Amino acid sequence: MKETRKGMLLVISGPSGAGKGTLVERLLNKDPSFCFSVSVTTREKRKNEIEDVHYHFISEAEYDKLLEQDAFLEHASVHGHRYGTLKSEVYERMERGQNVLLDIDPQGARTVMEKEPSCVSVFILPPSYADLKVRLHTRNTEKPEEIQRRLNNARGEIAQMNRYRYLIVNDDLDLAFDQLSAIVRAEKQNSVRYFPEIGE
Repeated sequence: MKETRKGMLLVISGPSGAGKGTLVERLLNKDPSFCFSVSVTTREKRKNEIEDVHYHFISEAEYDKLLEQDAFLEHASVHGHRYGTLKSEVYERMERGQNVLLDIDPQGARTVMEKEPSCVSVFILPPSYADLKVRLHTRNTEKPEEIQRRLNNARGEIAQMNRYRYLIVNDDLDLAFDQLSAIVRAEKQNSVRYFPEIGE
């Protein structure tokens, strides 16, 4: 039997503090068929972040230049900063049969879902708004006004969860990861990207 696979575009999204980053990290560690698409951003680097691993941190002028070059698959202003997914990070890899994972905000995810209807979109939900608030405070990476802005935005983002193909409530990390893994396993066999040729 001969098998051909087209790369999967997996879009993981959800409000800040829902636990996307942890789930993404686990999936990348467990499934070597995935590569992470590193987004660009104009925001400042956090203490725990590594340049070109978590983000490509660029200036406003560099961002404008990329916009002029039509280099983005999607781009958006989120929480007062600009973010974008580079086409070069996605399409070349998918053509080679690699699975590409995007960890992006709901605004950017919407654009990708419109441009790439066959993408696998997963929205990560917190168990409650109270949990979300605690998580944002305990990760200790944003100022209080930034946390409040993210909490305010979360309500609008969660209201649009029905746009996504799959929903996961991240109340128990192990269970949430099992659910994400099950989605990935099933989607690898989807006929839009899996082409087996059986023998005579």
